[in-house]
Amino acid sequence: MANVVELKVGLHCEECIKKILKTIKKFEDIEAYDIDTKLNKVIVKGNVTNEQVIKALQKIGKQASNWE
Repeated sequence: MANVVELKVGLHCEECIKKILKTIKKFEDIEAYDIDTKLNKVIVKGNVTNEQVIKALQKIGKQASNWE
């Protein structure tokens, strides 16, 4: 069963977005992902949890929190 993870992440530049995409692509069982630069929102659909994605983004220096 796929989870949909929606996170608020600071998307400041193209380099930030590239780092985030590279990190997301490392997860196994990802069905889809999307980055909305206008809303600073990252959406990941697959066999992952909010906590897993937040921890991975924190490792690359990005602050992430659950989308409210």
